[in-house]
Amino acid sequence: YEKSGKVAIVTLNRPEHNNAFNYTMMQELDQVWDEIKQDTSVVSVLLTGAGNKAFCTGMDLSDVSPEKIDKLYCTGMDASPLFRITAIQKQCWKPVVTAVNGIACGGGFHFIADSDLVVASERATFFDPHVKLGLIAGLEPVGLVRRLPLETVLRLSLLGGAERMSSQQALACGLVGEVVADDALQERGLELATKISAHSPTALARTKQAIWQSLNVGLEQALSDTWALMLSHNDHPDLEEGRMAHLQRRAPQWHPYNEQ
Repeated sequence: YEKSGKVAIVTLNRPEHNNAFNYTMMQELDQVWDEIKQDTSVVSVLLTGAGNKAFCTGMDLSDVSPEKIDKLYCTGMDASPLFRITAIQKQCWKPVVTAVNGIACGGGFHFIADSDLVVASERATFFDPHVKLGLIAGLEPVGLVRRLPLETVLRLSLLGGAERMSSQQALACGLVGEVVADDALQERGLELATKISAHSPTALARTKQAIWQSLNVGLEQALSDTWALMLSHNDHPDLEEGRMAHLQRRAPQWHPYNEQ
């Protein structure tokens, strides 16, 4: 975890294991999202994987003991570390750009499903091997189906990796928003996160919150909830600062975003 200006850079750093997450990494991700939420100097996030082979291949079952498996799967969602590894799971409303640098499969889809913007390298590939291993392809597809066509999610889930989705196929179906050359991925990901970070931190966070939370309810309730959020934003100093900066043709001086 490091910072570049107003951007927090989070790297899944187990390249020798295709950046599969173990129990330790899950605990570290839980902690790093808390740090990002509390750090008012951070406005946006870039998430990626180390190395040039894989973004994330899901959970490393070879490095998770049976006792820890019990803590992951034999407990309520709120108590399982598996539900504290992404920004959305942690209700961190700072925008997240995910740079997919290679293979993304299985539990690696958690990060893509919960990302705001996704950019992939040309070598990136996508598949879900859960059913091949006798496991239910459940959590990740349920997240993905909120942003992808149903058949696209079913193809990933039911084929079990027998066919893999290329970066261009991922772009065509909307799994990723952009594909770039392998050697340009990190630069482009940081560029997007930096452009986002130039705007009002509070407006960004509340915009993200309104959009993501709308997916959990019907349209009428979503509009009502968003309207209430907008009303609560009316007295925020960034509204006047944005207006004055525009009129005076100067760069705005935004107030820090305080996570509620």
